[in-house]
Amino acid sequence: MSSVKRHKSLVLLMGTILSLTWIYPFVIIFFGSFKNRSEIFTNTLWVPEDVVTDNYPRAYESLEFASSFFNSLLITTVSIIIIIIFSSMAAYALARKKNKMSNVIYFMCALTMLIPFQSVMIPLVSMFGQVDLLNRFGLVIMNWGFATSMSIFLYYGAMRSISVSLDEAAYLDGGNPLQIFWQVIFPILKPTTVTVIILNAIRLWNDFLLPSLVINKEGMRTIPLRMYYFFGEYTVQWELALAGLVLAIIPIIILYIFLQKYIVEGVTEGATKS
Repeated sequence: MSSVKRHKSLVLLMGTILSLTWIYPFVIIFFGSFKNRSEIFTNTLWVPEDVVTDNYPRAYESLEFASSFFNSLLITTVSIIIIIIFSSMAAYALARKKNKMSNVIYFMCALTMLIPFQSVMIPLVSMFGQVDLLNRFGLVIMNWGFATSMSIFLYYGAMRSISVSLDEAAYLDGGNPLQIFWQVIFPILKPTTVTVIILNAIRLWNDFLLPSLVINKEGMRTIPLRMYYFFGEYTVQWELALAGLVLAIIPIIILYIFLQKYIVEGVTEGATKS
């Protein structure tokens, strides 16, 4: 066997091991959601002795799934739309303005990715509380602020790979800056836009800490906040928690399956061409 074939076989073996390691927790969650509470920590990891079919209806009811799903979907969707609109336009302006100020602003945006949320969460929540924005609208604004730096970074790198001659040709045809961006430049950024959607959707959909600090009203709680009720002080409803986890991750898995082919391309454009 040649060295190239050995190398490919080794890579394939390592990839298989890593994929099985990644998929194993999902297998436990799925099959565990069909178990009785007494079976959760037994050795029957794959198939329960007695398949329990009412865990999902009970979890659906306990989660108030329709309401919490709507809240999660609303917050995630509105946040991502705002992030895409403003981050892409900001990156376009920074990439096309060739001066020191634009470079300084870009690097300041990139540096903010290094600031951990925990270091600013207390003053942030305090400030938003003073202006009565501890609600879904305030949460969208916070999501927008925390996701902007990474999104600008990705868009900026992709933008610099697009020739300025496209802008000039569109300008000669009578287009204004907004028309040039949205009708000529933005469609070319589809892989980067899909990457921004996926990365932010996963983070926002699964976020627990920020919504727990901002959303106080019962009817506004998201799925991760409702999941917390399965973990009490003296008892944990593992069978319902696992069923709830399956219900919670299905929308993100579906989104990922439809958009995953653009992710590598988008990350490469946004990170290596800047």
